[in-house]
Amino acid sequence: MEQLIGWDKQLSVFINSFHSPSLDGAMLMMTKTSFWAPLYFVILYFIYKKQEAYFWHWVIGVAVAVALSDQITSAVFKPLFERLRPSHDPSLEGIIHLAKTNAGELYRGGLYGFASSHAANSFAAAMFVFLLFKRNFYSALVFIWAAFLSYTRIYLGVHFAGDILAGSIVGLITGCAGYRLSLFLISKTARK
Repeated sequence: MEQLIGWDKQLSVFINSFHSPSLDGAMLMMTKTSFWAPLYFVILYFIYKKQEAYFWHWVIGVAVAVALSDQITSAVFKPLFERLRPSHDPSLEGIIHLAKTNAGELYRGGLYGFASSHAANSFAAAMFVFLLFKRNFYSALVFIWAAFLSYTRIYLGVHFAGDILAGSIVGLITGCAGYRLSLFLISKTARK
């Protein structure tokens, strides 16, 4: 396990080393969930256009998928594993690049980072959309979005690559579960 953790730290430091002070502000902005609100509305619009009769069944499914992924990573994994974020890891002080907020403070995130809620939530939504739209071009785009959003977390020094990987796996599983929930709700409604 120590060897895996060591490799994870090395990989994360390597990925984090490709930074530019001119990109820090943009990465800080793009890592925020609120920044992507227009994308969420576009996805909801496509869901409505594709499945108007069952729109709310799909909304419930994706909401449950994201809420479940968030709770698994934030309320279960982080307190259970208590793995420090790179930004709080004393062994990486001065090695990991941290971006400064508009207030001039270093952006560090919370104390613990395993597993990444950003990765879990974005991959839950991406998997849900992928399954719903059956491999249309925009379903592939949401995976690119989820990967980019996850990358911003390593860029900013607030997650290890392993945090992202674990969060992504949680997200993919909960995205499938949310999709199955929507199908179940639709089948119950259709029988009535």
